[in-house]
Amino acid sequence: MQHFIDLMKDCLGEIKEIFPWDLEEWFEEGKELMILDVREPYEFDAMHIPNSINVPRGILESACDYDYEETIPELVQAREREIVIVCRSGYRSILAASSMQRLGYEHVYSLKTGVRGWMEYEQPLVDTDEKPVDEDAADEYFSVRLRPEQMSSHYKK
Repeated sequence: MQHFIDLMKDCLGEIKEIFPWDLEEWFEEGKELMILDVREPYEFDAMHIPNSINVPRGILESACDYDYEETIPELVQAREREIVIVCRSGYRSILAASSMQRLGYEHVYSLKTGVRGWMEYEQPLVDTDEKPVDEDAADEYFSVRLRPEQMSSHYKK
């Protein structure tokens, strides 16, 4: 049986990852990027990279094509654009980049370390009203809160 981490490792060989400092450099160079945040709307509303768009991972594939309720025309038309995919820590974005490549997107990158790494690299985050997010609030938000039953020691083989 494969686990989530195994699935991600399988996808790593086929996708490109960048670090927060690479993304910062691209912004400074004025590259025309689409920043695609694949977290859930409540995560995006709490904090996100400025000027990013939110398409939750669960509807990504249908959002990338016409004739679906989830279709996002800007995303459908971006097959040849450079797209940086972000999530909380860089895991869901790996799976999203893999899917998008299979759908014909030519220049997709997963942000290694995700929004958490972007915050730790001291880059700006904004809330749903596009107001800057306080660094202490971001630290608190990204604190791991696993319940005991979510930990691997409870996994029965």
